[in-house]
Amino acid sequence: MDEALLRFLELLEEKLINEKLVKLTLSKPRRKSDELRNVYVKPVQLKAGKYYSFEYKYTQRHEVKNFVAGQAKEKVQQLLETHFMQADLFGLETDSSLTIFSSGKMKLKTRQIEKRAAPDMQHDRQKKRLLNPAAVWWFQLGLADREGNILPSMQHKFKQINRYVEILAPLLKSLPAGQKLHIVDMGAGKGYLTFALHEYLTQHQSRELELTGVEMRTDLVSKTNHIAQAAKLEGLHFDAGSIADYRIENTDVLIALHACDTATDDAIAAGIKAGAKLIVCAPCCHKQIRKAISANAMQHPALHFGILMERQAEILTDTLRALIMEYHGYKSQIMEFVELEHSPKNLLLTGVKSKEAPDKETIAKRINALKQEYGIAEHFLETALGITPF
Repeated sequence: MDEALLRFLELLEEKLINEKLVKLTLSKPRRKSDELRNVYVKPVQLKAGKYYSFEYKYTQRHEVKNFVAGQAKEKVQQLLETHFMQADLFGLETDSSLTIFSSGKMKLKTRQIEKRAAPDMQHDRQKKRLLNPAAVWWFQLGLADREGNILPSMQHKFKQINRYVEILAPLLKSLPAGQKLHIVDMGAGKGYLTFALHEYLTQHQSRELELTGVEMRTDLVSKTNHIAQAAKLEGLHFDAGSIADYRIENTDVLIALHACDTATDDAIAAGIKAGAKLIVCAPCCHKQIRKAISANAMQHPALHFGILMERQAEILTDTLRALIMEYHGYKSQIMEFVELEHSPKNLLLTGVKSKEAPDKETIAKRINALKQEYGIAEHFLETALGITPF
């Protein structure tokens, strides 16, 4: 181990042991293509004791994990040896900076400072929500009372809506500013997320919108339109229609959360055809590929077990969706998130339109190889796009 890195880790360990760490930042990824851009470390006081919070900042999402002191040092060492080239350590009495050069050489600087105040380690502060429960539409949608208090029975739902907005926020911020944003929310249902997006984008990002919620049930369309008009929410309206049949043009953002089975493929296809800059889907179920798999248990032993075959079908369905989106010029990503504590995990499939032309030949080979391995003749997204199967 390089002497500069060894000394830096010793300084870190000393601050961890003596509780003198204020914060630590890791930056400058070794590879420009890496999704993980920064890691921020700070002490936090949890019910189980003192921990160190690691905030992982990716290009389009954030993650937070907590470690005890010994684990914290190991994690920092791993990240510096494999990922980052800059570390800045801030303490109560001294600061240190470690720089790793492309040649592999390392340089450590340490300086005395005027003594800082100990950091605030309160972790369980009231979380600031992006949505205002006192907004009149939340009462009219049945989530809040007239005083703006979320109803006990709708607490979970309101937190879920906030969570989705938190996840979508960095993706939406990446879209060009200064022009009207056209968004279609396919399968809008009761309109919770559609109203939430309008509130966030107009009140937090000051965006001019043309936001359309598409829903098959005409009674819900009538109700949500009435609420939007009564609240004078400009640029928000709802249309009756199915995901498969609704036609859209020149759309910037296409959203389809929990669209069942091939309805997700219909939504993705609609977004691709409309030239959407951003496509966001939360797939619900995956029946089509499960039925299409012709490989047997001798070829893939996991297919012998029903529950594992179900999971394999889910993985194949969303992997092929992501690859087909990449074939059409999107940078796709599949992320897992936990909606709330003790709740089921979900997958979010996103596609951001890339400025670079895709390597269609290579991507097509990957799609073909995966389909042939499992004996899949066609993915429904190919049908929805009206293209010849790969």
